[in-house]
Amino acid sequence: MLQKILIANRGEIAVRVIRAARELGIRTVAVYSELDRNALHVRAADEAYALGGSTAAESYLNTEAILDVIERSSADAVHPGYGFFSENADFARAIAGIGVTWIGPPPEAIDEMGDKVSSRLAAQRGGAPIVPGTTEFAQSAEDIRSFGEANGWPICIKAAFGGGGRGMKVVDAAADVDDAMASAQREAKAFFGRDEVYVERYLTWPRHVEVQIVGDQQGHVVWVSTRDCSAQRRHQKLIEEAPAPELPPGVEQAMGEAAVKAAKAVGYYNAGTVEFIYQDGDFFFLEMNTRLQVEHPVTEMITGIDLVEWQIRVAAGEPLPMTQDEVAARRYGHAIEVRINAEDPADGKFLPSPGRITTLSPPMGFGVRFDSGYASGDEISQYYDNLVGKLVVWGRDRDVCIARTIRALEDLVIEGVATTIPADLAILRHPDFASVAHSTKWVEQNLDLSGVGGRAGAP
Repeated sequence: MLQKILIANRGEIAVRVIRAARELGIRTVAVYSELDRNALHVRAADEAYALGGSTAAESYLNTEAILDVIERSSADAVHPGYGFFSENADFARAIAGIGVTWIGPPPEAIDEMGDKVSSRLAAQRGGAPIVPGTTEFAQSAEDIRSFGEANGWPICIKAAFGGGGRGMKVVDAAADVDDAMASAQREAKAFFGRDEVYVERYLTWPRHVEVQIVGDQQGHVVWVSTRDCSAQRRHQKLIEEAPAPELPPGVEQAMGEAAVKAAKAVGYYNAGTVEFIYQDGDFFFLEMNTRLQVEHPVTEMITGIDLVEWQIRVAAGEPLPMTQDEVAARRYGHAIEVRINAEDPADGKFLPSPGRITTLSPPMGFGVRFDSGYASGDEISQYYDNLVGKLVVWGRDRDVCIARTIRALEDLVIEGVATTIPADLAILRHPDFASVAHSTKWVEQNLDLSGVGGRAGAP
């Protein structure tokens, strides 16, 4: 087993990994920027080292500074969390190059699945269905127009090396292609450093359904659960649930099997998530996230499986502790995760709300979990992701889970900064959410947030 893990991250996910390591008897090393000197993850770790700087580029994305801390702390493993270096193959290689264990997938799998075009080819190779689209970079606007004419409008131009909706443009007609392609390329270059794009058919009312997988270094891969992440705004997830509700018989099993095939096609091990879009009984491979997901706790809540523990054990060379049938037998009930961000919903504008949290009092009760990287008195910085915490709730069925989540949100007290709680309650109380009539476009196109939010700590 590993002896000392450095967590190359901050906030909620760093605290999450620290707790899992402690339960395994493994020492932990935190790193921090100047702004995070007194942060919760620094206080929770056995050791903590300064990286210098305030911005992410100066600290958590400073490879040389992190490598120096690894040497000084004698850490024998690195967990990247999510974000920052979690899907950076070069960083993974740098860690392995100094003889330290990388708690993540092989760099080659990160490379192949990080490129949206090569990942589509890998999915095809593994037998997973993909959205009709190109398996090569678009060379010109004419290429895109030809695809649209052949497959029908609307279409979607996407950054080949991106995610989170960046570098993604929906095109309704041939006349709009030139401007959309140029815009997608500019955005892709600005956010990801590369401007290659590809094109695919655009589904008009899809759900976003993903599959949690874990593989070991002996070649075994299991799918642990599905998750529905359709409650989104600007392609950023707000509420996630497991399992994905209201799928026709056999679809969830088929998705799980397709996810395993896609993972095996690139020699994948450790935790990962294969994302699909689903509409009218059909599902298509979207992409693979080669890391632990923000929403992993909903899978843990319906299975009792600690995915971070599995990550650590697999990285240490241990085989998976359960077979596919054993994992399936663990799934029970329903879970919902609500991301609580320091943002003011402000009639649907979702305005950033950095500042000091004067009060943070998490909810309690049966089936309720709250993961956070903050406590009362801590500061939400404008320089980092503004996730305050994740409320994760379990119920014996979906109706019970929704009711319990609403109650827990009403009990949750966060003062000093505005949060997304009012918008979360509006989603959970809406009949469209209850009947699973929502899609990835529903929050922006259908949900009325008039009068919601508008002040820090608004209930």
